[in-house]
Amino acid sequence: MHFIPEKLDNYVVAHSENEPELLQQLTRETFQKILQPRMSSGPYQGRVLSMISKLISPKNILEIGTFTGYSTLCLAEGLKNKGKIDTIDVNEELFDFQRVFFDKSIYGTQIIQHLGNALDIIPELKKTFDLVFIDADKDNYINYFNLIVDQLNPGGIILSDNVLWSGKVIEKLNPKDKMTKAVLDYNTLLKEDIRFETVVLPIRDGLTISRKI
Repeated sequence: MHFIPEKLDNYVVAHSENEPELLQQLTRETFQKILQPRMSSGPYQGRVLSMISKLISPKNILEIGTFTGYSTLCLAEGLKNKGKIDTIDVNEELFDFQRVFFDKSIYGTQIIQHLGNALDIIPELKKTFDLVFIDADKDNYINYFNLIVDQLNPGGIILSDNVLWSGKVIEKLNPKDKMTKAVLDYNTLLKEDIRFETVVLPIRDGLTISRKI
């Protein structure tokens, strides 16, 4: 979805960092082999995630929602030398697909895959995080936030994807539309939580940056 005119959007993409070759290959195979390939972050947002991670230089990253591992690899680009990224996904059919590309990258040993329900897995991760990326089932965004907030280091960042929800956040709410309601509630939570500074970026489907004070 374009929130600025398409020609201007194309200019922005053309004058931003190029997509690495491995990620180009991952994109091609995702579209060839995987259902709903547009769930992948995509080259422009991927470069944004990479840049944010590099600016933070995190020791530990948590990713909730791996899909085919595109955003995982982008975030991994900013890790410290001995840093780790824990990435969680519920779809076991994608596990081996992800691993192939993780191991083709230079970050393979730094990426730890977790298969299952993130609500069960997160409490078992006995570490704190400098960067968290939430890109999973929207109706659990608030639950994920509440689980990870105490494991986020002061000054740590939460990135939340799809917060503009194809523009539905400014439309009249259908009482039966639980997903849009969940996104609206989550956006309000981030805005009102005094423990965080939050900025919404109109990048693709909306990306929120929330910094723990």
